Amino acid sequence: MVEVNPAITQRELAASLGVSLGRVNYCLRALVEKGFIKGNNFKRSKTKLTYAYLLTPSGVIEKSALTKAFLARKMEEFDAMKAEIEALQK
Repeated sequence: MVEVNPAITQRELAASLGVSLGRVNYCLRALVEKGFIKGNNFKRSKTKLTYAYLLTPSGVIEKSALTKAFLARKMEEFDAMKAEIEALQK
């Protein structure tokens, strides 16, 4: 969501994800600390609490690694289900 809309607010993230604002804040701070996202303050904002969250190069790499691991797990699950179906058919 941050990659698609860097100007998304923490409140919007919380509502979209169905989690508390505090949880989003905690997670975003951890992601910033890890270097996966970067929080930029909008200088012209009327409220200095507005940030744009940008996915950093290391965040893109981590996202790619997580996606690869997820797809590998799903392919293993598929193969296991296929083998189970074949065994049941025999």
